[in-house]
Amino acid sequence: MNKKIGILTAGGDSPGLNAAIRAVGKRLAAANCQLIGFRDGFEGIAFDRSVVLTGEMLSGILTIGGTILHTSRHKPNKMPLNGKLVDMSEAIIENYRKNRLSCLVCIGGGGTHKSALLLKKAGLNIVTIPKTIDNDLAMTDSSIGFDTALDVATGSIDSLHSTASSHKRIMLVEIMGHRTGWLALGSGIAGGADVILIPEFPYDLNKVAETLLQRSSEGKLFSIVPVAEGALSVSQAAEIAALEAQKAECEDKKKRVEYKQQIDKLTELRHDRIFEVAADLEKLTGLETRVTVLGHLQRGGKPSTVDRLRATVLGRACAEAILDDRFGVMVALRGLDTELVPLEKVAGKRREVTQDHPWVDCARSLGISFGD
Repeated sequence: MNKKIGILTAGGDSPGLNAAIRAVGKRLAAANCQLIGFRDGFEGIAFDRSVVLTGEMLSGILTIGGTILHTSRHKPNKMPLNGKLVDMSEAIIENYRKNRLSCLVCIGGGGTHKSALLLKKAGLNIVTIPKTIDNDLAMTDSSIGFDTALDVATGSIDSLHSTASSHKRIMLVEIMGHRTGWLALGSGIAGGADVILIPEFPYDLNKVAETLLQRSSEGKLFSIVPVAEGALSVSQAAEIAALEAQKAECEDKKKRVEYKQQIDKLTELRHDRIFEVAADLEKLTGLETRVTVLGHLQRGGKPSTVDRLRATVLGRACAEAILDDRFGVMVALRGLDTELVPLEKVAGKRREVTQDHPWVDCARSLGISFGD
């Protein structure tokens, strides 16, 4: 046996995780290496919940959603133990050595990459694979799970067309995406939306109402409005920007903490916000308005063909990096190929929708409003 490699899945689940685990395992097995899975994200290696991933265990998991290793959002330096949040980094390092690992593979999103960088700085050999339905990881063209979630969101918008048309309603549909609008933007364009609200472009509700009323005056008796869960109005965005500016200028530590708490409260993902938007839109337009929240449906189900391909390509490239002793990197997607990117360039950064992105240009040219 040449090497022992650890692997875990952390953060929110995404379709395609099992395909990535399988690809890593099959390639390493061909090189006579052993793959050890750790259950429940970073908890698994902190508390040594390990399992040897044999060929039999990897067989048949390619098409299954979720993750056979399970997952959690707990971070190495903030892990629940006896009712308290404890730094378990030393325990992770100890179990890494106890299991005689040559490398630890971490599959996850933004939080996972911050944790992976922390462990790299502690001296562990780390390779990561990008996974998030939000598509917001920096330095990669896309991530495992995004394509499947996009299909689910688009299919849901398709289904809303008939009921919106029948009742002559405005239909608001909340789409996941954390602090970015990739899912809402992509599914909105693919689903024939009329207005799309995303975090990157603060919206003016009066402009949204104008667009919807214009459609109504033209005899278009229903409208579909995807709303990203992190979308903010112009006034909310201005309030946050003002607080951030005050925080930056403030030298009082206590006051800076207070500013941060206020900012966090304003930017937290509140699922009641879309109902407030719906109520306000109904008042402004006089048109019946309804809300659909897709929630975790967007994470479930079988991975799409694209996600299976991406996960397999990324998993194989991850194994090759390990066999070549190339550590401290994320395996990024670059078109149909992959590229190794230092974790320092990924952790703490976010890939956002930009004004000049081709999808945005396409949407605007088709008359889709962003309320800006």
